[in-house]
Amino acid sequence: MPQWGGGWVPPAAPKPGVIPLQPLSVGDILGGAFAAFRRYWKPLVGIMLAVQGIGILLVLLAAGIGVVAVADRFSTVFDLPPGESAAGEDVMALLLAFVPAAVLLLITVTVGAALISALGPAVIQEAVLGRPTTFGAMWRRCWSRLPSVLGTVLLTGLIAGAPMLLVYAIGVPLVIMSTDGSGPPAALFVLILGVLLCLPVSIWIATRLSLAPAAAVCEGLGTVAALRRSSHLVKDGWWRVFGITMLGYFVAMAVGYAIQMPFTFVGMAAFLPSMMDAGDPAADPSAVIAALGVYVICMVVGGLVSGLFQFGFPPLVCALLYVDLRMRKEDFAAALLAATPPTAPTAPAAAPQPPAAPTPPSADAPSPDQT
Repeated sequence: MPQWGGGWVPPAAPKPGVIPLQPLSVGDILGGAFAAFRRYWKPLVGIMLAVQGIGILLVLLAAGIGVVAVADRFSTVFDLPPGESAAGEDVMALLLAFVPAAVLLLITVTVGAALISALGPAVIQEAVLGRPTTFGAMWRRCWSRLPSVLGTVLLTGLIAGAPMLLVYAIGVPLVIMSTDGSGPPAALFVLILGVLLCLPVSIWIATRLSLAPAAAVCEGLGTVAALRRSSHLVKDGWWRVFGITMLGYFVAMAVGYAIQMPFTFVGMAAFLPSMMDAGDPAADPSAVIAALGVYVICMVVGGLVSGLFQFGFPPLVCALLYVDLRMRKEDFAAALLAATPPTAPTAPAAAPQPPAAPTPPSADAPSPDQT
């Protein structure tokens, strides 16, 4: 029986996946992002490694082709007698040979960022409902939505960066002119002032359009429709979206730093004794090289592991922000609850049976008195 003065406690919201199906708090969003990363780390890490591996291989291939194409010009530029300078056409040939590799690097970085931006909402779609998924399913889902997400990434960068590009287009030539006295002396001040004025505008636009990848993946929208959808959802909640997004990035950086620290300590513990003995004539050079190799391997592995979390965590936070805003504005929780896979019904417990009546002794069985 409830006590006098006790308040009514509402029932807990259903939680089929990583978050309760109700408007989310900051703790719910961050906790849900951690839970999604923990439960779905295999497709998350697998796709991010595949994207990075494919990009690195393509860039190395383009760089290798460039090196082979101008291999005979390296000696004419870098192996010259004292007092001689390299010919302009040789230097230009070397630079042009690596332009394809630089362009390919830019393309792979942009496409990789778009794939990772699509990966977060694709995983959250399953994590909110508690459904399992695989690497292949996530790869197909991200690849099918790549054109729209890539468009949102590019257009968001262009729209948000337009004020800053305008400031640099005006301010940088003025600064260059002012170095020889022909331009206005206050050009640098004008450039700094323009950056300070336009930077908040760029941040406001970027935050307003930050949920476009989630809209493109979860609702199947095109690029422009996803940008409009993001602007509509973030309206009247800009500060909350900005604060939680920045908090997600700070948490990712802090956790990534914590992940990398043990690798750094192991590498330094292996390298410092050999480095201190390097000045000793009796020191073994091979031991120093081996210790340096251990240090480099530890730093590379630590940077890779921490980078995977730093790249994968913020898109999960943004996707949960998208879900939260839809639950607040559109009663999205009811739609999610309707889409939740039903659980298998449990069989009803069997009713207890009364104890069996004792069977009468047969005529052939001996009675106690006969034994």
